[in-house]
Amino acid sequence: MPNLPDVVLWSIPAFVLLTVIEVVSYRLHPDEDAAGYDTKDAATSITMGLGSIGFDLLWKIPVVAVFTAVYELTPLRVPFLWWTALLMLLVQDFLYYWQHRLHHVIRILWACHVVHHSSKRFNLTTALRQPWTSATTWWFYLPMVALGVHPAAIPFCYGINLLYQFWVHTERIGKLPRPYEYVFNTPSHHRVHHASQGGYLDRNFGGILIIWDRLFGSWVGETDRPVYGLTKNIATHNPLRVATHEYAAIARDVRAAGSWSERAGRVFRGPGWQPAPAAAAPGTPAAAPVPAPGGEPAPPPQLPRPSSASPASAKAPASEHVA
Repeated sequence: MPNLPDVVLWSIPAFVLLTVIEVVSYRLHPDEDAAGYDTKDAATSITMGLGSIGFDLLWKIPVVAVFTAVYELTPLRVPFLWWTALLMLLVQDFLYYWQHRLHHVIRILWACHVVHHSSKRFNLTTALRQPWTSATTWWFYLPMVALGVHPAAIPFCYGINLLYQFWVHTERIGKLPRPYEYVFNTPSHHRVHHASQGGYLDRNFGGILIIWDRLFGSWVGETDRPVYGLTKNIATHNPLRVATHEYAAIARDVRAAGSWSERAGRVFRGPGWQPAPAAAAPGTPAAAPVPAPGGEPAPPPQLPRPSSASPASAKAPASEHVA
Protein backbone atom coordinates (compact mmCIF):
# COMPACT_ATOMS: atom_id res chain seq x y z
CA MET A 1 0.00 0.00 0.00
CA PRO A 2 1.55 3.36 -1.01
CA ASN A 3 2.03 6.12 1.53
CA LEU A 4 -1.01 8.26 0.73
CA PRO A 5 -1.00 11.99 1.57
CA ASP A 6 -3.55 13.83 3.68
CA VAL A 7 -5.27 15.57 0.79
CA VAL A 8 -7.10 18.16 2.92
CA LEU A 9 -4.02 19.28 4.84
CA TRP A 10 -1.96 19.62 1.66
CA SER A 11 -4.74 21.70 0.10
CA ILE A 12 -4.92 24.37 2.83
CA PRO A 13 -2.70 26.85 0.90
CA ALA A 14 -5.00 26.49 -2.13
CA PHE A 15 -8.04 27.05 0.10
CA VAL A 16 -6.53 30.28 1.41
CA LEU A 17 -5.54 31.54 -2.04
CA LEU A 18 -8.93 30.83 -3.63
CA THR A 19 -10.76 32.43 -0.70
CA VAL A 20 -8.68 35.59 -1.03
CA ILE A 21 -9.44 35.68 -4.77
CA GLU A 22 -13.17 35.34 -4.06
CA VAL A 23 -13.09 38.13 -1.45
CA VAL A 24 -11.27 40.42 -3.90
CA SER A 25 -13.80 39.56 -6.61
CA TYR A 26 -16.62 40.81 -4.38
CA ARG A 27 -14.71 44.04 -3.79
CA LEU A 28 -14.07 44.60 -7.50
CA HIS A 29 -17.45 43.35 -8.76
CA PRO A 30 -20.07 43.59 -6.00
CA ASP A 31 -23.29 41.65 -6.31
CA GLU A 32 -26.09 43.10 -4.21
CA ASP A 33 -28.16 39.93 -4.58
CA ALA A 34 -25.41 37.57 -3.41
CA ALA A 35 -25.00 36.64 0.25
CA GLY A 36 -21.31 37.53 0.04
CA TYR A 37 -19.03 37.71 3.07
CA ASP A 38 -19.45 38.68 6.69
CA THR A 39 -16.31 38.90 8.80
CA LYS A 40 -17.71 37.18 11.91
CA ASP A 41 -19.41 34.51 9.86
CA ALA A 42 -16.26 33.76 7.88
CA ALA A 43 -14.18 33.65 11.06
CA THR A 44 -16.62 31.15 12.57
CA SER A 45 -16.45 28.95 9.47
CA ILE A 46 -12.65 28.97 9.48
CA THR A 47 -12.57 28.19 13.22
CA MET A 48 -14.95 25.27 12.70
CA GLY A 49 -12.71 23.97 9.91
CA LEU A 50 -9.53 24.16 11.98
CA GLY A 51 -11.28 22.55 14.94
CA SER A 52 -12.57 19.71 12.80
CA ILE A 53 -9.02 18.77 11.81
CA GLY A 54 -8.10 18.26 15.46
CA PHE A 55 -11.30 16.48 16.46
CA ASP A 56 -11.08 14.20 13.42
CA LEU A 57 -7.77 12.87 14.72
CA LEU A 58 -9.54 11.95 17.96
CA TRP A 59 -12.57 10.30 16.34
CA LYS A 60 -10.46 8.32 13.90
CA ILE A 61 -8.72 6.35 16.66
CA PRO A 62 -11.64 3.91 17.22
CA VAL A 63 -12.54 4.02 13.52
CA VAL A 64 -9.05 2.97 12.45
CA ALA A 65 -9.10 0.16 15.02
CA VAL A 66 -12.39 -1.23 13.66
CA PHE A 67 -11.38 -0.76 10.01
CA THR A 68 -8.09 -2.55 10.64
CA ALA A 69 -9.84 -5.45 12.35
CA VAL A 70 -12.31 -5.84 9.47
CA TYR A 71 -9.49 -5.63 6.92
CA GLU A 72 -7.58 -8.40 8.69
CA LEU A 73 -10.68 -10.60 8.81
CA THR A 74 -11.67 -10.31 5.15
CA PRO A 75 -9.86 -12.58 2.67
CA LEU A 76 -10.31 -10.01 -0.11
CA ARG A 77 -7.59 -7.62 -1.22
CA VAL A 78 -7.84 -4.76 -3.71
CA PRO A 79 -4.46 -3.51 -4.96
CA PHE A 80 -3.99 0.25 -5.09
CA LEU A 81 -3.42 0.91 -8.80
CA TRP A 82 -4.48 3.87 -10.92
CA TRP A 83 -7.61 2.16 -12.22
CA THR A 84 -8.57 0.58 -8.89
CA ALA A 85 -8.11 4.00 -7.28
CA LEU A 86 -10.71 5.39 -9.71
CA LEU A 87 -13.09 2.58 -8.80
CA MET A 88 -12.50 3.30 -5.10
CA LEU A 89 -13.36 6.95 -5.67
CA LEU A 90 -16.54 5.94 -7.49
CA VAL A 91 -17.64 3.59 -4.70
CA GLN A 92 -16.71 6.11 -2.02
CA ASP A 93 -18.73 8.81 -3.78
CA PHE A 94 -21.75 6.47 -3.93
CA LEU A 95 -21.45 5.73 -0.20
CA TYR A 96 -20.91 9.43 0.48
CA TYR A 97 -24.25 10.17 -1.19
CA TRP A 98 -26.06 7.88 1.27
CA GLN A 99 -24.01 9.07 4.22
CA HIS A 100 -24.90 12.66 3.33
CA ARG A 101 -28.56 11.90 2.68
CA LEU A 102 -29.07 10.01 5.92
CA HIS A 103 -27.36 12.80 7.84
CA HIS A 104 -30.25 15.00 6.67
CA VAL A 105 -33.10 12.66 7.57
CA ILE A 106 -32.05 11.12 10.91
CA ARG A 107 -31.93 13.73 13.63
CA ILE A 108 -28.99 12.39 15.65
CA LEU A 109 -26.96 12.34 12.44
CA TRP A 110 -28.27 15.76 11.46
CA ALA A 111 -26.93 17.08 14.78
CA CYS A 112 -23.48 16.48 13.33
CA HIS A 113 -24.13 17.78 9.82
CA VAL A 114 -26.25 20.81 10.74
CA VAL A 115 -22.99 22.65 11.46
CA HIS A 116 -22.22 22.80 7.76
CA HIS A 117 -25.61 24.38 7.01
CA SER A 118 -25.64 26.88 9.87
CA SER A 119 -24.30 29.86 7.91
CA LYS A 120 -26.62 32.29 6.16
CA ARG A 121 -23.75 33.02 3.75
CA PHE A 122 -22.55 30.90 0.87
CA ASN A 123 -18.92 31.36 -0.04
CA LEU A 124 -15.69 29.39 0.00
CA THR A 125 -15.33 29.73 3.78
CA THR A 126 -18.69 27.93 4.12
CA ALA A 127 -16.96 24.83 2.75
CA LEU A 128 -14.64 24.96 5.78
CA ARG A 129 -17.55 25.01 8.28
CA GLN A 130 -17.16 21.36 9.25
CA PRO A 131 -18.50 19.49 12.31
CA TRP A 132 -16.47 18.51 15.34
CA THR A 133 -18.45 15.29 15.86
CA SER A 134 -17.76 13.46 12.59
CA ALA A 135 -17.56 10.05 14.30
CA THR A 136 -20.96 9.31 12.71
CA THR A 137 -19.65 9.55 9.13
CA TRP A 138 -16.89 6.98 8.85
CA TRP A 139 -18.97 3.85 9.46
CA PHE A 140 -20.65 4.25 6.07
CA TYR A 141 -17.38 3.19 4.42
CA LEU A 142 -16.99 -0.14 6.20
CA PRO A 143 -18.30 -2.01 3.11
CA MET A 144 -15.24 -0.82 1.18
CA VAL A 145 -12.93 -2.28 3.82
CA ALA A 146 -14.93 -5.52 3.88
CA LEU A 147 -14.40 -5.77 0.12
CA GLY A 148 -10.64 -5.58 0.57
CA VAL A 149 -9.88 -1.87 0.26
CA HIS A 150 -7.02 -0.90 2.57
CA PRO A 151 -8.20 1.34 5.45
CA ALA A 152 -5.66 4.02 4.46
CA ALA A 153 -7.44 4.42 1.12
CA ILE A 154 -10.70 5.50 2.78
CA PRO A 155 -9.52 8.87 4.17
CA PHE A 156 -7.58 9.43 0.93
CA CYS A 157 -10.76 9.03 -1.17
CA TYR A 158 -12.79 11.02 1.37
CA GLY A 159 -10.23 13.82 1.23
CA ILE A 160 -10.42 14.00 -2.56
CA ASN A 161 -14.22 14.16 -2.27
CA LEU A 162 -14.02 17.06 0.19
CA LEU A 163 -11.37 18.77 -1.92
CA TYR A 164 -13.65 18.64 -4.96
CA GLN A 165 -16.54 20.08 -2.97
CA PHE A 166 -14.58 23.13 -1.85
CA TRP A 167 -15.03 25.04 -5.11
CA VAL A 168 -18.79 24.37 -5.37
CA HIS A 169 -19.42 26.62 -2.34
CA THR A 170 -19.60 29.86 -4.29
CA GLU A 171 -22.07 32.27 -5.86
CA ARG A 172 -19.45 33.64 -8.24
CA ILE A 173 -19.83 30.79 -10.72
CA GLY A 174 -23.10 30.40 -12.60
CA LYS A 175 -24.32 27.31 -14.38
CA LEU A 176 -21.72 25.33 -16.30
CA PRO A 177 -22.18 23.56 -19.67
CA ARG A 178 -25.11 21.14 -19.60
CA PRO A 179 -23.11 17.89 -19.98
CA TYR A 180 -20.98 18.81 -16.94
CA GLU A 181 -24.04 19.88 -14.94
CA TYR A 182 -25.72 16.58 -15.75
CA VAL A 183 -22.92 14.38 -14.39
CA PHE A 184 -21.02 16.37 -11.76
CA ASN A 185 -21.83 18.36 -8.65
CA THR A 186 -21.51 22.07 -9.42
CA PRO A 187 -21.96 25.39 -7.61
CA SER A 188 -25.51 25.60 -9.01
CA HIS A 189 -26.42 22.16 -7.62
CA HIS A 190 -24.81 22.87 -4.27
CA ARG A 191 -26.45 26.27 -3.87
CA VAL A 192 -29.75 24.39 -3.99
CA HIS A 193 -28.47 21.98 -1.34
CA HIS A 194 -27.66 24.83 1.05
CA ALA A 195 -30.92 26.70 0.47
CA SER A 196 -33.70 26.85 3.05
CA GLN A 197 -36.69 27.19 0.71
CA GLY A 198 -39.20 24.36 0.93
CA GLY A 199 -38.72 23.11 -2.63
CA TYR A 200 -34.95 23.03 -2.21
CA LEU A 201 -34.78 21.31 1.18
CA ASP A 202 -33.04 17.92 1.31
CA ARG A 203 -31.92 17.87 -2.31
CA ASN A 204 -28.68 17.42 -4.25
CA PHE A 205 -26.64 15.31 -1.83
CA GLY A 206 -23.93 14.27 -4.30
CA GLY A 207 -20.27 14.87 -3.50
CA ILE A 208 -18.38 14.67 -6.79
CA LEU A 209 -21.14 13.18 -8.96
CA ILE A 210 -24.72 14.45 -9.15
CA ILE A 211 -25.88 11.35 -11.01
CA TRP A 212 -26.72 9.64 -7.70
CA ASP A 213 -29.33 12.33 -7.04
CA ARG A 214 -30.75 11.87 -10.51
CA LEU A 215 -30.91 8.10 -10.04
CA PHE A 216 -32.48 8.18 -6.57
CA GLY A 217 -34.92 11.05 -7.02
CA SER A 218 -33.29 13.73 -4.86
CA TRP A 219 -32.14 16.12 -7.60
CA VAL A 220 -33.67 19.52 -8.27
CA GLY A 221 -32.34 22.28 -10.49
CA GLU A 222 -31.63 25.85 -9.45
CA THR A 223 -34.44 28.22 -10.43
CA ASP A 224 -35.27 30.73 -7.66
CA ARG A 225 -32.35 32.43 -5.96
CA PRO A 226 -31.49 30.40 -2.85
CA VAL A 227 -31.91 31.71 0.69
CA TYR A 228 -29.15 30.10 2.71
CA GLY A 229 -29.03 28.77 6.24
CA LEU A 230 -31.59 26.95 8.35
CA THR A 231 -35.34 27.43 8.40
CA LYS A 232 -34.80 28.55 11.99
CA ASN A 233 -31.36 30.08 12.13
CA ILE A 234 -29.09 30.19 15.17
CA ALA A 235 -28.10 33.65 16.36
CA THR A 236 -24.54 32.90 17.41
CA HIS A 237 -20.97 32.93 16.14
CA ASN A 238 -19.72 30.97 19.15
CA PRO A 239 -17.97 27.90 17.66
CA LEU A 240 -18.84 25.68 20.63
CA ARG A 241 -22.53 26.50 20.33
CA VAL A 242 -22.41 26.08 16.55
CA ALA A 243 -20.90 22.61 17.05
CA THR A 244 -23.32 21.42 19.74
CA HIS A 245 -26.62 23.35 19.48
CA GLU A 246 -28.60 20.52 17.89
CA TYR A 247 -27.35 17.96 20.43
CA ALA A 248 -28.53 20.32 23.16
CA ALA A 249 -31.90 20.64 21.44
CA ILE A 250 -32.24 16.86 21.22
CA ALA A 251 -31.45 16.55 24.92
CA ARG A 252 -34.13 19.11 25.80
CA ASP A 253 -36.70 17.34 23.63
CA VAL A 254 -35.85 13.93 25.09
CA ARG A 255 -36.20 15.26 28.66
CA ALA A 256 -39.59 16.76 27.82
CA ALA A 257 -40.87 13.65 26.01
CA GLY A 258 -43.81 11.83 27.56
CA SER A 259 -43.00 8.29 26.42
CA TRP A 260 -40.13 6.09 25.27
CA SER A 261 -41.52 6.01 21.73
CA GLU A 262 -41.46 9.80 21.64
CA ARG A 263 -37.92 9.82 23.02
CA ALA A 264 -36.84 7.44 20.25
CA GLY A 265 -38.58 9.61 17.67
CA ARG A 266 -36.82 12.74 18.92
CA VAL A 267 -33.48 11.02 18.32
CA PHE A 268 -33.95 8.76 15.30
CA ARG A 269 -36.77 10.31 13.25
CA GLY A 270 -36.42 13.32 10.98
CA PRO A 271 -35.27 16.72 12.29
CA GLY A 272 -38.80 18.13 12.03
CA TRP A 273 -40.60 15.11 13.48
CA GLN A 274 -43.42 15.71 15.96
CA PRO A 275 -45.44 13.04 17.82
CA ALA A 276 -49.05 12.66 16.78
CA PRO A 277 -51.45 14.56 19.04
CA ALA A 278 -53.19 12.38 21.59
CA ALA A 279 -56.61 11.18 20.46
CA ALA A 280 -59.61 12.29 22.54
CA ALA A 281 -61.38 9.62 24.61
CA PRO A 282 -64.53 8.14 22.99
CA GLY A 283 -67.60 10.23 23.73
CA THR A 284 -65.62 13.33 24.65
CA PRO A 285 -67.26 16.35 22.98
CA ALA A 286 -65.01 18.50 20.83
CA ALA A 287 -64.10 21.83 22.34
CA ALA A 288 -66.02 24.72 20.82
CA PRO A 289 -63.83 27.26 19.04
CA VAL A 290 -63.33 30.50 20.92
CA PRO A 291 -64.74 33.43 18.94
CA ALA A 292 -62.13 35.80 17.60
CA PRO A 293 -62.57 39.56 18.28
CA GLY A 294 -64.25 40.02 14.90
CA GLY A 295 -66.83 37.33 15.60
CA GLU A 296 -65.18 34.64 13.43
CA PRO A 297 -64.03 31.36 15.02
CA ALA A 298 -60.40 31.49 16.09
CA PRO A 299 -58.05 29.28 14.04
CA PRO A 300 -57.05 25.97 15.65
CA PRO A 301 -53.84 26.10 17.71
CA GLN A 302 -50.69 25.14 15.86
CA LEU A 303 -48.46 22.29 16.95
CA PRO A 304 -45.32 23.55 18.72
CA ARG A 305 -42.22 23.85 16.58
CA PRO A 306 -39.23 21.73 17.60
CA SER A 307 -36.73 23.55 19.75
CA SER A 308 -33.84 22.68 17.48
CA ALA A 309 -32.56 24.92 14.74
CA SER A 310 -32.86 22.26 12.10
CA PRO A 311 -33.63 22.88 8.41
CA ALA A 312 -36.59 20.55 8.56
CA SER A 313 -38.22 22.26 11.53
CA ALA A 314 -40.71 24.15 9.38
CA LYS A 315 -41.55 21.45 6.87
CA ALA A 316 -42.70 17.91 6.61
CA PRO A 317 -40.11 15.41 7.87
CA ALA A 318 -37.23 15.12 5.47
CA SER A 319 -37.55 11.36 5.52
CA GLU A 320 -40.49 11.71 3.15
CA HIS A 321 -37.96 12.32 0.39
CA VAL A 322 -36.04 9.09 0.89
CA ALA A 323 -36.35 6.64 -1.96
